[in-house]
Amino acid sequence: MTTRLHATRASYDTVAADYAELFRDLPVAKPLDTAMLEAFAERVRAGGGGPVADLGCGPGRVTVHLEKLGLDAFGIDLSPGMVAVARRAHPHLRFETGTMTGLDLPDAALAGALVWYSTVHTPIDELPVMFAEFRRVLAPGGHLLIAFKAGDGQVRLEHAYGHDVDLDVHRFPPGRIAALLRAQGLDEVARLVREADDGEKTPQAFLMARKSGAPAAP
Repeated sequence: MTTRLHATRASYDTVAADYAELFRDLPVAKPLDTAMLEAFAERVRAGGGGPVADLGCGPGRVTVHLEKLGLDAFGIDLSPGMVAVARRAHPHLRFETGTMTGLDLPDAALAGALVWYSTVHTPIDELPVMFAEFRRVLAPGGHLLIAFKAGDGQVRLEHAYGHDVDLDVHRFPPGRIAALLRAQGLDEVARLVREADDGEKTPQAFLMARKSGAPAAP
């Protein structure tokens, strides 16, 4: 595991309980964001359904929302602290620790994958390896929904949720993310970019893609 991943895992282990408590009674997503989640769920159901992984699930709030949308959802997170919180809060669902660059899943195992702000601590030049892994675990015709902060650059976080942390938060141009996904055989089917809402500092982007044929040559 890289130094960055170690720092990210340690930071979220530290904040896990307070993070979960802070967001416990808040809506899972803003109205437009929720519409993208619903569209993703409809696409997965229309394709015959199957397992759906919430990658970077945190305390499991969005995993539960996927279940309520009729999906066979489970969660994977880098942070054992977050996974422990999710298991306590939602014991009827499955949560496991893991990294998005090396998922402990067979090829073509998923009907869908949700990446809800889970790439925000990953530099853009490291995303292709992650996106290739998403394609590997998706079944043919499977759908991916990725949410991220739109823009350029990064912000350094040394204190968050009442604790000292060691995190960089990256912003990505939506067109660049779409191109990186397409290069790995994940073709864009829908995109939403909305302006910052209350408490947000940047526009927010949501991109849905579908697994197609072989990845493009480098």
